[in-house]
Amino acid sequence: MDIIFIKELTIMTYVGVYNWEKNRLQKLVLDLEISWNNQLAAISDNVVNCLNYEIITEVVISLVTGKHFSLIETVAENISDQLISQFKIPWILIKVSKPSAIPQASNVGVIIERGKR
Repeated sequence: MDIIFIKELTIMTYVGVYNWEKNRLQKLVLDLEISWNNQLAAISDNVVNCLNYEIITEVVISLVTGKHFSLIETVAENISDQLISQFKIPWILIKVSKPSAIPQASNVGVIIERGKR
């Protein structure tokens, strides 16, 4: 299988368990790796035969932007569920980072992997 990737997709949303976090937009940074067979797209040189990363990005942005999540784990799981279901993706790895969560750290986050590679 081949890998389609989207790196450092930045989305502003409401995320956190503390009251002050529920009313303040915060930055999440996402990295996605998606298993997909690119052979037909490469042979045909036609976008209709590929997993379109622009559409994937639009779906992720619409799932996350402006909503409230208590946990970044929920963000990752929701993205995974939607993309696997909508695009019949066999395997996905999602990294969700919350750069402002811990002042002493440059970044914190979660990585989930779903499906079979």
